[in-house]
Amino acid sequence: MVIKIRKLISDGGLQVGDSLPTEKELCERFDAGRNTVREAMRILKAYGVVAVRPKVGATLIDDRMERALDLFSFNTLDISRRTFNDIQGFRKLIEVGTVDTLFDNVGPADIAELREINARLQSAQTIPEASEQDFCFHLRLVSILNNRAVRDVYRIMKPVIIRIMERAKELRDFNQDTFEQHDAIVDALEQRDRIHYQYALVSHLELGLWAFEEESGSEQRAL
Repeated sequence: MVIKIRKLISDGGLQVGDSLPTEKELCERFDAGRNTVREAMRILKAYGVVAVRPKVGATLIDDRMERALDLFSFNTLDISRRTFNDIQGFRKLIEVGTVDTLFDNVGPADIAELREINARLQSAQTIPEASEQDFCFHLRLVSILNNRAVRDVYRIMKPVIIRIMERAKELRDFNQDTFEQHDAIVDALEQRDRIHYQYALVSHLELGLWAFEEESGSEQRAL
């Protein structure tokens, strides 16, 4: 039923703000029972596609990003070495692989804001605060790409990225070490020095791996 309603929306050219047919009309159109239609509407509501209000009916909305953020915020993903490699590998593709676009787009205002965020990280008093500024730094970096889809993906991944950052900062100087790494990244970005930029960023993204290696070693010794 969900697929049928989605096709109805697509074929009818319906847009955000438009109303869907009433429950009765949907039942008649698809020869379906009320419970079937109601369940489909509950699913679409959970997806952030429709809002259902008494006496108004179902209206098309676009809260899909918020629903994705809600789903990803559940702490069900184990932060293992494999997760670290997957997440950081993806970030390398974006933050390192787009170096040409970054160099083309970056301007003085971008550099200034990155340095401001990095200064806030250096003065952070707690690991959560430092991790939040660390994430803000990287989100601001990818924002230079002017690609909304990339920013949205980073926002969705934020809970897991933050947990990786916090894990690494529990075992290192969470202020100075990260500040210096970020500073080297910004310097290379400002100078449009490809080799130093890529080296600084790859080293920064891979640095936390040792924390997971240490955990693996501890587990093996315990066995």
